[in-house]
Amino acid sequence: MQLYQALLFTCLVQSQAAVVKKGSLRSKLQSHSMGVLYPYYHTSDALHEELVALATRCPIMKLETRKAEDRDIDVVTIKGQGSEPINRNFLLFGEHARELISPESGLHFIKTLCGEAGNKERVASILKDSEFQIVTNGNPASRKKVEQGDFCLRVNPNGVDLNRNWDEEWSSDNPFGGADTNPGPSAFSEAETQVFKELVTAYNPTNFLTVHSGTKGMYMPWAFDMHHLANRNQAKMLKILREVDQEHCECPFGAAGREVGYACPGTCLDWVYDKLQTPYAFAFEIYTDPEQNEDLKARFDEKISNGMGAFYQKSSSNLAHEHKDLFTEKPSDFVQLKSETHLTNRMSPEWCFGNFNPGTKDRFDAVVENWSSAYLDVAEKVAFNLKHSEKAATDAQPINLAAATPKPAPKLGLTAESVDSSSQLPFQTDYSSALDTYMGSAKTSDSSSESDRMANLFK
Repeated sequence: MQLYQALLFTCLVQSQAAVVKKGSLRSKLQSHSMGVLYPYYHTSDALHEELVALATRCPIMKLETRKAEDRDIDVVTIKGQGSEPINRNFLLFGEHARELISPESGLHFIKTLCGEAGNKERVASILKDSEFQIVTNGNPASRKKVEQGDFCLRVNPNGVDLNRNWDEEWSSDNPFGGADTNPGPSAFSEAETQVFKELVTAYNPTNFLTVHSGTKGMYMPWAFDMHHLANRNQAKMLKILREVDQEHCECPFGAAGREVGYACPGTCLDWVYDKLQTPYAFAFEIYTDPEQNEDLKARFDEKISNGMGAFYQKSSSNLAHEHKDLFTEKPSDFVQLKSETHLTNRMSPEWCFGNFNPGTKDRFDAVVENWSSAYLDVAEKVAFNLKHSEKAATDAQPINLAAATPKPAPKLGLTAESVDSSSQLPFQTDYSSALDTYMGSAKTSDSSSESDRMANLFK
């Protein structure tokens, strides 16, 4: 009997200890959650609730929820009352779960468009020419795990990188070998990217923007290729990047693959630009640890001071080659090194949060306000270009474009090495010639038609 009582007592003690240990573990996990450490961020549920409430107050906003298997993806459409916009903007936030600041900037931007933040008069003016469709939280299931403290999680619940799963130069090979860049078993294998594809195809935007964090940079196609710049609207996209960058970022800008020095296949940036023939396509990286700001600004200053010319003539002239330390230690959307697997293994949750997201309320507010204004700038500049191109098409006299311009490659822009020195029609092959020619053409008289200015690009 005494032995039985002793055994029973031991079992009770062990059971109570297990309960205490389990409760302590739960308490520890909760103490490291986003809500406890960074209460100014929204949970995925709170983001949805904010949008639902905002839709009741904002008459120009429509909210719908799309199913991606068991995941809900909120889609916001905003169009000014009585407006006939020339510019359709599609913005994609939150493809990567750990980049919490991306959806937060999307929410703030929607509030700005609805007149609850920012400059109402400016927004009203922009909405005359621009409408918007916005995916605020593209990876909600994995974001919920990040909210509970898994601050390094990038991929979706199937372990797939949503920004390597688009059918643009997609390959089952994972050149970087890490779990963070798993392209999936096939292009568009994931429910989330299927929804994105359906939405953006139906909307048929004139301007596309995807927003990430982990570094600071402003990019255009191509991402899959390190050596070429996109042909269509090359000069105009570069001009927009330079102007918006100077105002809001002072960070590297240019063609994504060439700028960072690593090919990134299967991205939404390239797919939308190529498959939908979207006139303007951009990818912004809006935050990294402030310790990197000085080096990133130095890269920006170097490009500007060199007129972007000789700087891009160098074969090794890209950010990853010239500033390797930025990318070895700061992995981001378009910068995924072969050493990423090793790096991921030693990244702590605290490091991940601080690298991808602002860690103070003041920084958080500054980021969402700054980039909401930048998104407006891009929309405004694209609308301006579209309006003037449309007017020029109406006013211009017929010209023999075949005689004025070389036929570009079907996808890739030309490189300096690919230009035939005997050709009488040298194509614009680097950032300097494209941007400087465009900037110079802008100085022509107002009476010069847009077609004349664009023809100047090929003289």
